[in-house]
Amino acid sequence: MLKKLSCFLFSVSVGFAVQTYADDATTWDLSEIYATKADWAQARDSMKDDLAQIEKVKGTLGKSPKHLQKGLDTISDAYRKMQRVYSYSSMLSDEDLRNTEHLEMDQLSTISFGELGKALSWFEPEVLAIGSKKIEKFIGKNPELEKYRHTLDEILLAEPHTLDAEGEKLLAQFAATLSAPQTTYGVLANSDIPWPEIAMADGKKYRIDSQGYTRWRSSQDRALRKKVFDAYWGRWEEYRASVGSVLYAHIQNQVAMARARNYNSVLEKELSQDNLPEAVYRTLVEEVNASLPTLHRYFKLRKQIMGVDQLRYYDMYPSLVKLDKKFDYETSKQITLDAMSVLGDDWVSRQRDGMNKRWAHVYPQKGKRSGAYMNSGAYDVHPFLLLNHNDDYNGLSTLAHEWGHAMHTLYSAESQPFPTYNYATFIAEIPSTSLELILQDYMVSHAKSNQEKIFYLGEGLENLRTTFFRQAMFAEFELELYERVEKGEALTGEKMSQIYGELLKRYHGDAEGVVKIDDLYTNEWMFIPHFYNNMYVFQYATSITAGTALYDSIVKDGQAGVDNYINLLRAGSSDYPYNLLTKAGVDLAKPAPYRALIKKMNAIMDEMEALLAEAS
Repeated sequence: MLKKLSCFLFSVSVGFAVQTYADDATTWDLSEIYATKADWAQARDSMKDDLAQIEKVKGTLGKSPKHLQKGLDTISDAYRKMQRVYSYSSMLSDEDLRNTEHLEMDQLSTISFGELGKALSWFEPEVLAIGSKKIEKFIGKNPELEKYRHTLDEILLAEPHTLDAEGEKLLAQFAATLSAPQTTYGVLANSDIPWPEIAMADGKKYRIDSQGYTRWRSSQDRALRKKVFDAYWGRWEEYRASVGSVLYAHIQNQVAMARARNYNSVLEKELSQDNLPEAVYRTLVEEVNASLPTLHRYFKLRKQIMGVDQLRYYDMYPSLVKLDKKFDYETSKQITLDAMSVLGDDWVSRQRDGMNKRWAHVYPQKGKRSGAYMNSGAYDVHPFLLLNHNDDYNGLSTLAHEWGHAMHTLYSAESQPFPTYNYATFIAEIPSTSLELILQDYMVSHAKSNQEKIFYLGEGLENLRTTFFRQAMFAEFELELYERVEKGEALTGEKMSQIYGELLKRYHGDAEGVVKIDDLYTNEWMFIPHFYNNMYVFQYATSITAGTALYDSIVKDGQAGVDNYINLLRAGSSDYPYNLLTKAGVDLAKPAPYRALIKKMNAIMDEMEALLAEAS
């Protein structure tokens, strides 16, 4: 994709215990990208030549079809190389974040990416100056330009919002300023806040930072959970004014940028990047609010299983039942492959082949980046996966999730030329969430006991709570903040907690006594870094909705459903994501897909309640 800078990562946070594994079979082989660091350095240095070539094609694109092709090829080749350079250094750095040499390499790649962006400040204005009619004639005369059709169409679509070359160059100078609030937040949240320590049952004190909070909030000890929540959110509250100022500055920046580019709102600006209708965002919010009784039903079921008199916010994260079962990495791979048999032999064969090669960095180790992601930046090689596998169900589920991304990349790279292989975020989370659904159904059908079934069903419900309802709540909160600032309102950290608290209590049925929300916990918005990514989180909710619909089609229609699903993955970014998804039979601007997901959630609860009745 020529227009946008992408990190090529799709992340999910998971907690882990640090271990050390020396087995090469469980670490990725980055020499497939560059044989040595010297080769990487040479590739990065050669970017200077690429920038010089880009300068040579400046002002020539409209001369002829041949000139347009040469210019686009030059730019595409530069991006292709830059992605590869960046992917290598970022993954090398993530192996051990303490390694200053690798960190410097990663920083140099980021600098090079910025230089490439500045060198191309003229590109979009020049395409706009050529105009759609002339470009269409050029494509008609030169079929080699067809692979750039969608990229050019995206630029032309943005014509009312693209400035002249000088204007674009001026806005490019503000890139660092616009990202300053996000950088400031990252430093504040990860370095400057002195996180509290609390004593645990083993007599040791543990730091309750973001990792400690994520780890201990799922403890089976209810008193400990409350202690952790109070310590963590109490410390955040001390910084509410500062974090509120940082987020307010970010929102003001985005509102100013939207106006500078002649958009009516930040929502319009963000959705326009993928040509998404505003109805998708607003329909999601409307349907989620209409479905809150189903969410409240889940909370009541959770209360029943946990056996508490009043469900509290710190009761959200523990598993509903205990599962004394381990899933080592080899077992997790085999289970995933067995579960994916519903997608056909070709899918399983490709996934098995990748799993048996050194595409993944599997286990936690000291200094390694936390969480999990798939990196698709080495177009000419294959996707790479960073995992932090623990031998539990979360590790198994994460493996399936990240392989959803990897298989998407494999099918897209095989079917699409480089300019259209890197799919939009609106599509990206669909295969990852659908593979989690496939895995869940497989685990339920192969469970050895009712208790094990209840565990998997409970995990499925929790996934729907966090991915559908919780992300939609974040989206509603984010939209309200932007719309208030666009109306000229000022926002403080205290006001943000009030707005977030009203949403948190409504979603959890506080007024009805479903889940009681302590005022201290309304500071939770400060914990969410996604709010610095602008109208991003709603796509998790739409993705699980679309993934559910496509999986239902696979179950119902068999091979036709599988073909439809894989064709969506093969399409990459050859068309706008909304168009690709509607062609696949899912229209997220309409209520039906959301209501189907809610129907599935109720069906899961029906099954759980029947199993619980058998056990009583």
